[in-house]
Amino acid sequence: MSSNPRSRGARRALTARSRRALTARSRRPLTAPALLLAACGALSALAAGCGASFPASAAAPGKPRVVAAENFWGSLAKQLGGDRVVVSSLIVNPDTDPHAYDPTVADAVGLARSEMAIVNGIGYDRWSSQLLAADAPRPPIVLDVGDLLGLREGANPHQWYSPASVERVITAIAADYERLDPRDAAYFERRRIEIEQRGLAGYRRMLALIRGRYHGVAVGYSESIFEPLGRALGLRLLTPARFARAIAEGTEVSAGDTRTVEAQARNHEIDVWVYNRQNTTPDVERANQAARAAHIPIVAITETLAPASASFQQWQVSELTGLLRALEEATGR
Repeated sequence: MSSNPRSRGARRALTARSRRALTARSRRPLTAPALLLAACGALSALAAGCGASFPASAAAPGKPRVVAAENFWGSLAKQLGGDRVVVSSLIVNPDTDPHAYDPTVADAVGLARSEMAIVNGIGYDRWSSQLLAADAPRPPIVLDVGDLLGLREGANPHQWYSPASVERVITAIAADYERLDPRDAAYFERRRIEIEQRGLAGYRRMLALIRGRYHGVAVGYSESIFEPLGRALGLRLLTPARFARAIAEGTEVSAGDTRTVEAQARNHEIDVWVYNRQNTTPDVERANQAARAAHIPIVAITETLAPASASFQQWQVSELTGLLRALEEATGR
């Protein structure tokens, strides 16, 4: 993934001007109003006009349509909805950078036809908020995770790596389903309880195991995506916050922070190094090399579901298992 010069990591290493030029290489992104206008044109073949009621999906007549901007929230929404809703996610390819994603007419059509939309917010997927802010013929119920958590742009947007935030989002999705389809309220409540008590049981066990056994162990990490999980696990996060945030946001990393990160590995101040393999910038790769040279266990995580067919909890348990093995190797316990 990182070997592709137009992958997310490479693109983030570009200047803002270069990034805009690279994005424009294939097409000029449409504005939210233009996308909505194009969506209306696409839908006009199916309905009398943008003000008309859109036909239900042929595959699931009468079932509410739910669209999630990202598949990590979409996975949970699908499990909570069971067979009573139809859930689709817009970003499913792990090579796609949600920060810099350019929505398509198909995305606008999907949102325009949905009864409920789930977006991350917190500056992570501005394109989705722009589409939803445009005048839609029938605005959907919108669950903005940032608004739910009381977080604004500038806060850490990677809240799917926060177990506490995940719990709140699950509760909110179930509540919105009950608003969307009151007749099936009892069904959605049963689904929520099933997910809470059984679906996420393995995920919770792994969290408790790592927290109980490795609390206080020193860990370095390439970007802020890992910070919510690291804090929830009680790990001692030593990477300078400026470094982690700069890598996540694609801004310039200071030479001093780079030296600090490499020295922490070289001097064995950290026991484990964690990096996002979907964003291996030159700074991250140098840190990876420093960790390898020092024989520090390295853990690779991803920003979206990997593989894309995995459920949220399968993905997270797999990543936690990798972290557990690295901690075992580093500490001998």
